[in-house]
Amino acid sequence: MPRIVLYQPDIPHNTGAILRFAACLGLGVDLIEPAGFDLSDRGMKRAGMDYLERAALSRHLSFAAFEEFRRPAGGRIILLTTKAEQSYLNFHYHPGDFLLFGRESAGVPDDVHAMADHRLTVPMQPGLRSLNLAMTVAMVTGEALRQTGGPAADDSSDKDAPHDRA
Repeated sequence: MPRIVLYQPDIPHNTGAILRFAACLGLGVDLIEPAGFDLSDRGMKRAGMDYLERAALSRHLSFAAFEEFRRPAGGRIILLTTKAEQSYLNFHYHPGDFLLFGRESAGVPDDVHAMADHRLTVPMQPGLRSLNLAMTVAMVTGEALRQTGGPAADDSSDKDAPHDRA
């Protein structure tokens, strides 16, 4: 299954909500430090509720340390950014993809942006800057799971309906 990668997140509530989301779906989360808050933050714990201990969280002290972890796995880095042209909906995901989400305040640095295998965006109305990070993670990860046969792809309640797993 794809993994969620958070690059130096700024907002503890978003990180807590993302960890809760990942725990519920059985997804791994890679957190590239430093975070903009103490990882024992009360707000993060509140947003994550009692799911945080069930989250498969891997912490990396730097982007270089994350790369040492990722390279042997061989997965592509798919960067979600407002600076991309291609929609996340018009992309073919692979089970081993690393879905990289930048800091809420600044995205990722230019060197990280340049080395990503693919850059995608969430289409929005003109004049609006960005969505909440936790919402973006849920939207993009949901589409990746739908395509790769993850937990959200099995809808046994409607077995006769055609399913598009493009």
